[in-house]
Amino acid sequence: MEKLSRSLVKEASQYPEKVLQFGEGNFMRAFVDWQIDVMNKTTEFNGSVVVVQPLGQGMVEKINEQDGLYTLYLQGVKDGKAVKEHSTISSVSRGLNLYTQYDEFKKLAENPELRFIFSNTTEAGIAFAEHDRLEDRPQSSFPGKLTAFLYHRYQAFNGDKEKGFIIIPCELIDRNGEKLKKIVLQYAALWELGESFVQWIEEANTFCCSLVDRIVPGYPRDTIDEITQELGYKDDLVVVGEQFHLWVIEGPQWIREEFPAHLAGLNTLFVDDMTPYRTRKVRILNGAHTALTPVSYLYGLDTVAETVEHEVVGRYVKELIYDEIIPTLDLSLEELQSFAHAVLERFQNPFIQHFLLSISLNSMSKFKTRDLPSLLEFYNRKQELPRKLVFSLAALISFYKGKRGEEEIKLSDDQDILELFKEQWSQFDGSVERVQTIVTNVLGYEKNWEMDLNEVPGLTAAVTKDLYEIETKGMKQALETVLGQKAAN
Repeated sequence: MEKLSRSLVKEASQYPEKVLQFGEGNFMRAFVDWQIDVMNKTTEFNGSVVVVQPLGQGMVEKINEQDGLYTLYLQGVKDGKAVKEHSTISSVSRGLNLYTQYDEFKKLAENPELRFIFSNTTEAGIAFAEHDRLEDRPQSSFPGKLTAFLYHRYQAFNGDKEKGFIIIPCELIDRNGEKLKKIVLQYAALWELGESFVQWIEEANTFCCSLVDRIVPGYPRDTIDEITQELGYKDDLVVVGEQFHLWVIEGPQWIREEFPAHLAGLNTLFVDDMTPYRTRKVRILNGAHTALTPVSYLYGLDTVAETVEHEVVGRYVKELIYDEIIPTLDLSLEELQSFAHAVLERFQNPFIQHFLLSISLNSMSKFKTRDLPSLLEFYNRKQELPRKLVFSLAALISFYKGKRGEEEIKLSDDQDILELFKEQWSQFDGSVERVQTIVTNVLGYEKNWEMDLNEVPGLTAAVTKDLYEIETKGMKQALETVLGQKAAN
């Protein structure tokens, strides 16, 4: 069977190279490069992506063998229906291996049409390596490579302020654009590149912070044979992603004119402050994941999709999000409810098996960052405790007993957390007094919470009541009790 290439797909268009992308992995091809492909087909963006492989090993050889083409499958719930669709992405022009094609990489800096730089080099990628030097071919760190590229651009165009870049990192760290710019300026100082270059970085280039959101399972190893039969060609770069996508870019509104995602109907937002959107994602998407996991697992379910579709547990999750998390957030109610609706659709995705046990890793620290802020803010705004968030905290303590009926739960967390729960539960005698001691000691574990949660009015008593109910009556009856009650004082 013939391999995917431009000779096979003759209608695949070619565009001027406008984008440099550090990172050739599944996520960027299913997210950024797909969006550029959509813009090319529906707007006047008219640009292609040169993909740079930032490490010695990677996929650019396969990318070049297929002339930059690959097939993207998007599958998930769309407008209430399970949808699976695929398309050929033609926005990538070529790939470069920096370790064998460094001169071509430098030459790319001389292309006057190049305008955007995107990156996804893992969370550890935006880091300073003090041993990096300008003359390295290439530098070891991504910011080092970027600084060398920018300096060559600066030299090639004699510091022309019109030849700067819009730089949008996609790494999953907070304030990623600011951190990247800070390190670039560190290299400029370390390498003594001069004040005029620093001024060019500051004035000619726009570094944006961004938040990306799309689940990308990647290459479909389990189903590639049937996919190949369906496509009628061989594609070594097939990538699978969910239907949902969101890209929040903090930067000046004029960027929209150059990167017209809004005209292509894409869920890409240019905002003055991305903080509310990051908070929305962490509290609603991640917070619901963490809160539902111990409740649903101890109820007897195993996946997120089962959970949301279950008559009782599904109701619990929806009420948790709409009644307790959304009221603590500051975006418009319409925006928050729309996002929550999309989250629940994503949770129901029949094409992705999202196991609760995999989500349960490090649940204590996750609860602290994802759910505790909602719990505390709810109390702060309403002077009452959020009933279902309190219940999820009780369920979490029960989960860390390490048993679902007679079945052992393989717990995964920091050793001190595991030892804390082992010690607490080893002394459990079934009494309400012992339950209260366990709750008091867990809520008072300041190493995790960075505060003593026993000081939150009514919280110790409420968690004790729920935990005792779970331990004596079982999760099913305890949850039904909670769903029949309103917020507790």
